[in-house]
Amino acid sequence: MHKQLMKGNEAIMRSAILAGCRAFYGYPITPASEITEAAALYLPQVGGVFLQAESEVAAINMLYGASSAGVRCMTASSGPGISLMQEGISYMAGAELPCVIADITRGGPGLGNICSEQGDYHQVVKGGGNGNYRTLVLAPNSAQEMADLTALAFELADRYRNPVVLLADGFTGQMMEPVEFTQAAVLPKAPEWAVRGTVESRGNLITSLHMAADELEAHVLMLEEKYRSAEACETLAEEWQTEDAEIVLVGYGIVGRILKAVTAEARADGIKVGLLRPITLYPFPVESFKAHARRARVFVVVEMSNGQMVEDVRLALNGARPVEFLNRMGGNVPSHEEVLRFVRRLARDFSHPVQEKERLTHV
Repeated sequence: MHKQLMKGNEAIMRSAILAGCRAFYGYPITPASEITEAAALYLPQVGGVFLQAESEVAAINMLYGASSAGVRCMTASSGPGISLMQEGISYMAGAELPCVIADITRGGPGLGNICSEQGDYHQVVKGGGNGNYRTLVLAPNSAQEMADLTALAFELADRYRNPVVLLADGFTGQMMEPVEFTQAAVLPKAPEWAVRGTVESRGNLITSLHMAADELEAHVLMLEEKYRSAEACETLAEEWQTEDAEIVLVGYGIVGRILKAVTAEARADGIKVGLLRPITLYPFPVESFKAHARRARVFVVVEMSNGQMVEDVRLALNGARPVEFLNRMGGNVPSHEEVLRFVRRLARDFSHPVQEKERLTHV
């Protein structure tokens, strides 16, 4: 299929329909509103359902119902709306209901502003609802990845019977870029566990309620087993110029694109810099960090937040290498120039060669 110029937000919805999504429930919010608009335009054309709910609370509970019936479904919002959905997301994870949620992040806390930021990492990756659960989280950095990772999100949601979040900053949602849709259109049959109002599905029960302590513990342990499986099988990361890197730059979403430009310019100056961009924020690509810690002298995390993913980077490295942090907030973007200055300073500070004994310390 030929490439088409479109916003990242629209690419999400077009890809979702190709992936078999036939129901969308949501409430518009900047900078995610184009997803809702595209759902309203395209879903009726394929026999699907679009409904603008009265609130984000209503939307996530409508998603619960559609998923219970075995329909591939999704919603989209931004920080304040995602906050309102947290209870429903916990319910869906507890009831093992697949769905896709697009979070196109804006500045916070509270109403904040409509500028692009990355402050939703904690509430999405760590889980903002009650109880012991996780959502799988994918972080695109281009309109093309908005399309590609949406298709993957629906596959993972069904594979693990769990909500999957597409976490993208406002820039990635609003940018217009060429997009090619390479996947074949699918429309999966309703799964055996779904409640369809038929004789065959009469015995099915969708719930997150387990009154007995031992029963709930067994259920949570089963969920944990699924998450461990995802951690072993589903991690994704982009690694660029990392083979001999002594300074590894780490960032996701739009920041990853800035860091790639910085890497290229630093390399031209003779500084051994590489880029490690997590694509799955959960499960986090821990093994990639461990592998590069054998050569790298220092890791530099750059975020458009007060420092949220940096905690996972430090946990992944477990003290094996120092982690430096550079950030902007409120809708400000780390500039190419300020990141490059930061890298050049670190190159001077960590200029002595890496010894083999040091490479293996704590790794």
